[in-house]
Amino acid sequence: MQNIKQEVNGNILTLTVDLSERHGKSKSGKTIRVASSEGSKKIEGTNIVFGLNVYEINEIKKEGV
Repeated sequence: MQNIKQEVNGNILTLTVDLSERHGKSKSGKTIRVASSEGSKKIEGTNIVFGLNVYEINEIKKEGV
């Protein structure tokens, strides 16, 4: 996982993401990756999976605007 910390306390899953981190642009260049589970991840000791992607919109300024 990239920039995601997971913690399970009883029946509560807490995911923590540092919103100040950046991990490169998407292929299209429209977004910048902040965090990713990089696919579905199983929560240890359960049959539950989660997937998470956090992105920032890359505001590209057009010439002449």
